[in-house]
Amino acid sequence: MFRGATKVTLDDKGRMVMPTRLREQISVQSQGKLVVTVDREQCLLIYPLPEWELTERKLMSLPSLHPQARRLQRLMVGHATDLELDGHGRFLLPTELREFEQIERHAMLVGQGNRIELWAETRWKEQCDQWLKSEDALTNLPPDLDSLSL
Repeated sequence: MFRGATKVTLDDKGRMVMPTRLREQISVQSQGKLVVTVDREQCLLIYPLPEWELTERKLMSLPSLHPQARRLQRLMVGHATDLELDGHGRFLLPTELREFEQIERHAMLVGQGNRIELWAETRWKEQCDQWLKSEDALTNLPPDLDSLSL
């Protein structure tokens, strides 16, 4: 289970060191093998390989003639890239994915259960501010989640 937010830095080549606490979980779950892809909210999603394989099967079982399902398949499966942590716990984030998320140097890793989101640091801060100020965050929760309002 991935949780928590951690600031990270990419080097000039686009390599990022996975924080130790996350690296240990990834090693246990997938021997350091990861898949990174894009998300509709314009962040990157990092999955341990076995989790990605489950997600990919679900995506590909969606009806490909349905326009929204097809767009999601194209977006997530089409951008999916295999990565592997090296001996120093680093991985190289492909240029295309860095450009998609507009990550230059500073980023945020955000645990989301079975996956990790990777955000450009400035975009993460802007999005958090927007979520916290949103009227929907205060008024449109289902009754069973009402006690979780911010």
